[in-house]
Amino acid sequence: MADRLTQLQDCLDQLALQFYASLRYISTHHPSLPLHPNPEANPHFPAAFPATDTAPNQRPDTPTTFGAAQRELAEDLVAKVKEIEELEESLPGLEKSEEAQRSRIRELDEELRGADEERTEALGEREKAIERLDEAIARVAR
Repeated sequence: MADRLTQLQDCLDQLALQFYASLRYISTHHPSLPLHPNPEANPHFPAAFPATDTAPNQRPDTPTTFGAAQRELAEDLVAKVKEIEELEESLPGLEKSEEAQRSRIRELDEELRGADEERTEALGEREKAIERLDEAIARVAR
């Protein structure tokens, strides 16, 4: 299992991807509507591009399908944002003062040093045990 910061970064990456996918879907599947209710009344409206034309890669969905897809995309985005908020709230130290965090870091550092000393002792004992085993094997081999 990844640490919380890695999970948070993964969620942010997924959220960015979901934003892109949502915008891509909306831009390629929206139904075409005129930009102006009466294009002829708007002198800036390009006559070469009638409002009913669609882009070559556009595949409009029915209004019902498009609306349902928009709701689903929005729900997915909201769910991902909630997941990110939960991860943010689970990060340590957000509710603690700077001094309390430093104190906790000192405690953890002392614990780490103690664990490192135990590890060093265990490695020394392992080396002694290997030497005794080598001697015992050498005696048996004679």
